[in-house]
Amino acid sequence: MFRSTIISLLGFFSIVSNASAQTCVGNPVAVQILGSGGPAINPERASAGYLLWVGAQARLLFDIGGGSYIRFGQTRAKLADLAMVGISHLHPDHTSDLAALMWGSNRLRVEPLPIVGPSGNDVAPDFTTFLSRMFDAKSGAYQVLGSTLGAEQPGTERPRLDVRIVDVTKTEPTKVLDRDGISVTALRIPHANLPTLAYRVETRGVSVVFSSDQNGTDRKFVDFAKNANVLIMHLAIASSAPPSPLHASPALVGRLGQEAGAKRLILGHIGQFDLDPAIADVKKAYTGALTVGGDLQCTPVQ
Repeated sequence: MFRSTIISLLGFFSIVSNASAQTCVGNPVAVQILGSGGPAINPERASAGYLLWVGAQARLLFDIGGGSYIRFGQTRAKLADLAMVGISHLHPDHTSDLAALMWGSNRLRVEPLPIVGPSGNDVAPDFTTFLSRMFDAKSGAYQVLGSTLGAEQPGTERPRLDVRIVDVTKTEPTKVLDRDGISVTALRIPHANLPTLAYRVETRGVSVVFSSDQNGTDRKFVDFAKNANVLIMHLAIASSAPPSPLHASPALVGRLGQEAGAKRLILGHIGQFDLDPAIADVKKAYTGALTVGGDLQCTPVQ
């Protein structure tokens, strides 16, 4: 049985370690972290994944890296309640449990499941091609999941994926969902040369921005995240790490949060290094409420 430990430092941030599933039911809107780690094996953190709860339902799922599938089950979220799945990019630590989610979905959902991902380039396929390579009934790695792409497979039916692509050559946000009082837009962000998306959700008078991996060099992201009630950024590299084309430094993470005017900054995708100097660097620039994420942690959006 997991135990929850919440450590507060100067009233500005909290760390949740080895968390039990904190309930998100009962909040108007809440963010729940499925996986707070990165690609490295970590006994305490699954790879990236996030739920957005609206009322008593988990309505949005963003990324589903290794370990996030079991975390999804631990939250008691229901596949049938999801209005959309958003995939930020095609690195395995953001997508590897997607097949597990669909394999475990038999008879759990009837309606097609909208799923959004980026267009491709010379280093990554577009999201439609990526799914075809996994699930195509004739040539996919998981041919048994061909029904997710529309193949007739009696006895193995899964909910069909309603695949939507965001053109990463566009420099302005793209609306990807607008239903049941939930609006979601996507914006390309720089993660070396891999097509990558951030997502912004507006619902019930609040906003949540899921940054995913980025190096922080595109100023349009600050406008995209402006005045978010909650901004989720990734703390993937140490303060002492050299500049990276993949990830923003802790100091830059803090500056982006401050310049965006985010009311609360949640740090996810946490690397395996000494967190104290990294958090100190974030706090040099960011003066709002700061939370260091842990698996299954639930944060009400206010």
